[in-house]
Amino acid sequence: MLDRRRTLRTPQELAAAGLIAEMRVDALARVAERYAVAITPALGDLIDTNDPNDPIARQFVPAEDELETAPEERADPIGDARHSPVPGIVHRYPDRVLLKLTHVCPVYCRFCFRREMVGPGEDQILSPEALDAALTYIGAHPEIWEVILTGGDPFMLSPRRLKEIGARLAAIPHVKILRWHTRMPVADPMRVSDELVRALRCGKTVYVVAHVNHPRELTEAAVAGVARLIDAGIPVLSQSVLLKGVNDDEDTLIALFRALVEARIKPYYLHHGDLAPGTSHFRTSVEHGQALMRAVKARASGLCQPDYVVDIPGGHAKARLASSDIEQMEAGFRLRDAAGNWHVYSVQSP
Repeated sequence: MLDRRRTLRTPQELAAAGLIAEMRVDALARVAERYAVAITPALGDLIDTNDPNDPIARQFVPAEDELETAPEERADPIGDARHSPVPGIVHRYPDRVLLKLTHVCPVYCRFCFRREMVGPGEDQILSPEALDAALTYIGAHPEIWEVILTGGDPFMLSPRRLKEIGARLAAIPHVKILRWHTRMPVADPMRVSDELVRALRCGKTVYVVAHVNHPRELTEAAVAGVARLIDAGIPVLSQSVLLKGVNDDEDTLIALFRALVEARIKPYYLHHGDLAPGTSHFRTSVEHGQALMRAVKARASGLCQPDYVVDIPGGHAKARLASSDIEQMEAGFRLRDAAGNWHVYSVQSP
């Protein structure tokens, strides 16, 4: 048996660790040639090898279905390239930019919308010259109020590098908000160390957005890592992806959002699955997602209500997908309550 105390990166290692059957190694080697594979010990330990439908395994263990590309899928499903004026920058919205610092992650989600761009390779980290150019771009655009640091996973960088980049951004007067997007609190909680937390504090307002899709990911160690951030004054939000076979039922979604709130994490976004190549087996229908969010609204606290969104293919920003609770009538409106009942709302205009 392979030592599962280290990150598993090949189908052979997955088989040796008991996460896939030996007979699947050759088929999954073809998947691994195209899309990066990595499962950390923290997440490997959560996989129930006796459950063929385990929701943690489904997110991280490669599957033969990934080699099937649907006609509507595309290599750059949310149109990053269209809005990239210099390497590392995506400027899709007027007041904020993405700064993609690295193309590597602690784990590789099988549904990742950047799966064609992330993984081991020559350009794992933004070069010093490219970083200089990206920071020059941010400094030259006074409308940029927020910088969203992403990748890959920026927490793959050392605390020293994180501190250095944060300080350089903090020196730009019009940048007021730094938002770090990461999978690290669940993928490798011990990496969210006191040293890393100190490195994030730079004199500007800092947020962390943690990617969490299933309540089992919020282990004691993960919650402790998040607590180190929050106790240091760094608010933590969450983003999740609606995934068939992982969290596409109301009980699981509500359990996830409640567990996040209990860990002092505010649910921020629930993403509809993007049109990334080889991910059609993860996508639900929009109608199903809308029904789930109506159930969440009816049964769970307002603290547990993220925005259900999709990135419009081609780089046209996000659209909210939750069904509306208001309909205009000839005189006034109809409003829908949490139970799905409609009520007339009529007021006189002043």
